[in-house]
Amino acid sequence: MRRRTSEGALRAAPVLWSLLLAVVLLGGALGPGFVLTYDMVWVPDLSVRPDFLGLGSGLPRAVPSDLVVALLDEVVPGMLLQKAALLLSLVLAGVGAWRLLPPGSRVASVAAATVYVWNPFVVERLGIGHWPLLMTYAALPWILRAARGWGAGERTSAGVVLWVAVGSLSPVGGILAAVFALLCVAAPRAGARRRLLWTGCAAAALNAPWIVAGALHASNAVSDPVGVEVFAARGEGGAPTLVSLLGLGGIWNADVVPVSRTTWAGVVAVLLVLVVCAAGVRAWRRSSPRGEVVALTTAGVVGLLVALAGSVAPGAVEWLVAHVPGGGLVRDGSRFVALLAPLQAILFGFGVARIAAAVPARQLGATVATGLVLAPLALMPDAAWGLSGQLRAVSYPDELAEARAAMQEERAAGAAGDLLSLPFTSYRRPGWNHGRRVLDPVGRWFPVDYLASDTLVVSGRVVGGEDERAARVADLLGTLTGAELTQALRDEGIGWVVVDREATRAVAAETGEEPPDVAGAVEVHGGRLYTLSRLGPGDVADPEPPGGRRLAYALLALAWASAAAAVVLAAARLVLVRTGRGEMRRRR
Repeated sequence: MRRRTSEGALRAAPVLWSLLLAVVLLGGALGPGFVLTYDMVWVPDLSVRPDFLGLGSGLPRAVPSDLVVALLDEVVPGMLLQKAALLLSLVLAGVGAWRLLPPGSRVASVAAATVYVWNPFVVERLGIGHWPLLMTYAALPWILRAARGWGAGERTSAGVVLWVAVGSLSPVGGILAAVFALLCVAAPRAGARRRLLWTGCAAAALNAPWIVAGALHASNAVSDPVGVEVFAARGEGGAPTLVSLLGLGGIWNADVVPVSRTTWAGVVAVLLVLVVCAAGVRAWRRSSPRGEVVALTTAGVVGLLVALAGSVAPGAVEWLVAHVPGGGLVRDGSRFVALLAPLQAILFGFGVARIAAAVPARQLGATVATGLVLAPLALMPDAAWGLSGQLRAVSYPDELAEARAAMQEERAAGAAGDLLSLPFTSYRRPGWNHGRRVLDPVGRWFPVDYLASDTLVVSGRVVGGEDERAARVADLLGTLTGAELTQALRDEGIGWVVVDREATRAVAAETGEEPPDVAGAVEVHGGRLYTLSRLGPGDVADPEPPGGRRLAYALLALAWASAAAAVVLAAARLVLVRTGRGEMRRRR
């Protein structure tokens, strides 16, 4: 009986330890309400809309994640879904890293899981709200595990495809997952060509929605080269950029960097991790196939090179961003350092095990191992409890729900058009969000497509957006007034205007600009914080999708069908394989 209990505890250890780390890291983010920080904007009910399919005027940065969320929150409330996504990404990351190490080395496994969950990459991406990228990060160890089995002759090809799907909720995530998967499946030479072909086709199908949507926007898919310098990786705590990236840090936004990373503790943490990793290199190379060593090393080098490019070769990256459609994906290069993380976790695990084994006294060795395992937490303690309370959950003002209901009534009576969010700026600092900077959340509350500015202002520097429609509307707001502005907005497909009064006052205080005069707008909701108005009588234009309506619909339908087919076929194959295994076990 005791033996069974002990075995059960050991089997549950990866999940329990990873869950503990995740809960301590997220803290107040798991409380009632929504976590709204920078690019992470969740609402109670995200309605499915054409923009989420890639038909909007802007680049498909949130394809397919917005559609996935909009479909899932029809079943699970948005608040619970956000918490599940955050918690699941961290638990999956920890369990996956744990299982990358040999089964007999528990010390190595717990060390790998700890450093894979509690590190600057995870903390900083949480702070900036890149939750789809964290799902990609969580999928990487599982992609490697499935690729190992496939190369060894096991029927785990479906696992590779499904984990790539989990990692492909955003364009950058899809690229990272595809590159990592291709490197991993190519590791064993025998049958590598066939595995590469299948994995490449699956990755292309899974990423087809944003690839096709981006291709339809090819005429405006280049980005402002100013963003290269603004979003380039940076050193933390006085450490050189390369050292910070080796420690999985280096994000461009200093506001989301834990204070401990800017002190001596940050430098010590990086050096400690690197020394322990160095101690594990020999054991890793001895216990791993040569192909896997080459694959993980290549992935790490590629990630570092892309992450460093904006800092060491800004001219080349600026040219790429300004002339090659989609080149803007590499502006925030530090995201690509995720490709180094699985290798670092494995080396750290082997290193801790080797250092502990080298200590003559067993009890002292266990103490040393415990200290090394907990060192990432001790040296970055302010990451705990949602970045020391910065990620606390908040509630939306009740009047947003009232405004949504008013819009739905008007739409039932025939009102149409997209929503314009004013002031026409990208980010807000709502008082009800404790002044935390967040991408304008208002448009996502309503059940229609919305238009918001995609021009960014970072440390006083303006980074131009790519959305031509948004640029035209910004020009209209700055040059026209009254009935002339109203008609021009209708011609752009705008039928609704929502005004954030708090943000409007903030903009006026900072720039002296007054809100635009939209003549003939009929107020359907007037609250203390927000007003929603319907543009007066007159036809509202129906904006033409990029590439033409029929062509856009046909190509995107094919792309989404390809992605869905890849997921369904892989899931069906996985079920068949597991059913077959169950039958074999019963026969035995």
